[in-house]
Amino acid sequence: MRRLIARLVRFLGSLTGRIALILAVGILIASVGALLIAEQGRRGEFMRIRDERVIASALDVLDRLHRNPAATIANLRDGRLVGAHFVERQDAVPVVEDALLTSMLASRTDMPARPSIARAPTTICQASDPIRERPRAAGIEPMMLPDCWLMTARVDGRSLAVAIDLPQLPAPPRLDHRPAIPVPRPGSGARALADRRAARDGTATSPVRSRGRVRPIDRCRTGAGNGSPDVRAALATFNLMQERVRAGLIERTRILAAISHDLQTPLTRLRLRLEQVEDEALRDRLVADLSATLAMMKRGLDLARSGDSAEDWSTVDLDSVLSSLADNAAEFGHAVRFTQGCGALVRVRPDALTRCLSNLIDNAIKHGGDADIASRRTRGTVIITVRDHGPGIPAAMLAQAFDPFVRADTSRSSGDGTGIGLTIARAQATAIGGHISLANHPGGGLEATLTLGKA
Repeated sequence: MRRLIARLVRFLGSLTGRIALILAVGILIASVGALLIAEQGRRGEFMRIRDERVIASALDVLDRLHRNPAATIANLRDGRLVGAHFVERQDAVPVVEDALLTSMLASRTDMPARPSIARAPTTICQASDPIRERPRAAGIEPMMLPDCWLMTARVDGRSLAVAIDLPQLPAPPRLDHRPAIPVPRPGSGARALADRRAARDGTATSPVRSRGRVRPIDRCRTGAGNGSPDVRAALATFNLMQERVRAGLIERTRILAAISHDLQTPLTRLRLRLEQVEDEALRDRLVADLSATLAMMKRGLDLARSGDSAEDWSTVDLDSVLSSLADNAAEFGHAVRFTQGCGALVRVRPDALTRCLSNLIDNAIKHGGDADIASRRTRGTVIITVRDHGPGIPAAMLAQAFDPFVRADTSRSSGDGTGIGLTIARAQATAIGGHISLANHPGGGLEATLTLGKA
């Protein structure tokens, strides 16, 4: 025992011991302070509820006296109004006016004479009810006496006193009468750890936890070693929901693909017949309309397929991808420049990233005439920007730019677009865990920003 005390003294004499002692005392003071503040809050709420009950009863009695004074006074004298009765000799009752309740009552009534409320001895209310004259009741010892209040008001030139008799509210138990720290049941700690591990392991392959960085069809593990029965049942239900949503998306894509395939034959026949139109100007307009229809149908199918990708993840050199996209666009005569790189290696679905950036570049070329591509790192994320030097988009229309088949500003378009390029870009960005936003650049033009996760 002496050795233990000596070791404790040496520990407290060290810097580590002193820091530990300071932390322990600080935690103790903070805990006690929190308990005191909580206790005061609970007591204050209890008093507020009690006062509201008194004010509500007083207002009800005053309203009855205002509407029918004679009948109300008769009911109060005969005890036919539960919770209130008439006091004949108010001067014989020793009371102390409650200033707070009196001001609350005065603020909620428009009587010319200000009514008042005072705390009254329980004998006034007890005398009006013979049941409460008994000292005790079954299961209650001693019997709880009522809360008794005396309200005085002037009605029709008379000063009336009414005793308000309310059942006493039991005061909330003090916090120090209960343990501040709940005692865990045997095995509850192990069960909590198992549930936490099951939630972590079970959702490690789910799309919710990984922000789209795995295939959406991956299932949560629901084996016997993956948490409690409730957790396993929840994971099984989540798997079923995921399969049904996936099946619905696949069916939708199949329907759209079938419609697109079936339309190819009549549209091809229509194209051949249009070639036989003798009016050259009319033929050119009809062929242009048919080509626009085919393009819109193809883009609509691309939009339907944009969220349904089973492409594997891989790590790519971002600067190489951006440089390649810029070079490909420049080969077709477009003013596309790769202005800044960051040397980042990102884990993405390469085809989804390429389709996303291609749509952003095409949008910049179509509406702005050029595109500047740049990338940078910021706090563990990679930011890619595609900027044009066109007229930009009104700020009020920026939020609608990603809606399908909606053009945020027709003045920026040549009229041959389908209005879903940005929608497809956003869907592809979501598939790789990214986020796209649009903003008008201070130097002119529109700037699209693609933010990817940690590099």
